[in-house]
Amino acid sequence: MSYVPRLDDYVVWNDSLGRVIKGWVYFVSDTYITIEIGVKCKDDENIKHCPIHKKTHCLVLCFPENWHELEYVKNRRDNDIDQYKSQEGRYIDPQ
Repeated sequence: MSYVPRLDDYVVWNDSLGRVIKGWVYFVSDTYITIEIGVKCKDDENIKHCPIHKKTHCLVLCFPENWHELEYVKNRRDNDIDQYKSQEGRYIDPQ
């Protein structure tokens, strides 16, 4: 079975043109994923105009027909902690 990208996986993409792209899977859908290849802090002027985003992310699109070219390296998920349910003040899910 071939690799299926997941959010927060670190991948290396050796594409058919010989380019090597390394980064974190930032978004996943059935039609494409994005790979984050760079992050930089915004300057104060840019933060003033859009205060909800403090950083600029550089993302590369990768479509399903290229997923076989991806190599899984590692992930940054913590298997011991469910981040969603561990949020302070969050309501308990109905059972």
